[in-house]
Amino acid sequence: MLEDYAGVVYDLDGTLVRLEVAWDAVRTDAAAAYRDAGVDPESRDLWALMADADANGLGEAVETVISRHERDGARTSTRLPLADALAPETRPVGVCTLNCEAAAYVALDVHDVADHVDAVVGRDTVANHKPHPEPLLATVDRLALAPDDVVFVGDSERDAETADAAGTAFAWADDLHAADR
Repeated sequence: MLEDYAGVVYDLDGTLVRLEVAWDAVRTDAAAAYRDAGVDPESRDLWALMADADANGLGEAVETVISRHERDGARTSTRLPLADALAPETRPVGVCTLNCEAAAYVALDVHDVADHVDAVVGRDTVANHKPHPEPLLATVDRLALAPDDVVFVGDSERDAETADAAGTAFAWADDLHAADR
């Protein structure tokens, strides 16, 4: 199926690598940033803290906390089988991730595949994040392709929604893993 497209864009975490991030610790640190600024984080989960950060004047502080954990988790990440598809790839390849861009580069470097990726767009690269189409469309644009010439490979419903919103094809990472077995 992937061979039918002029380019491939991959999600990062859960598709090419598995970041070793203790998300409970990230939430604890993000909540601490709220408390340090005199704002009650209540019992909101990390996504809610992230969504409300700008409105509370904490966008940069919360992003710094999350990005630090993601970069650390990228350094100890596990390479997944689909990463092996990057080296022989001759078409344009991109990575569109909900993680910060720096963590994506760290993980790609750690697993010696950075040279096989032509474009990386992270949560902090553009104004919106998945499932909004902007990050995937930015990745496709950086590959100098049209959305209908690209397949987005991901591991979550959010990834499938992103592909649909952006007008690209979508392939489940698990289906591709199964096809390689």
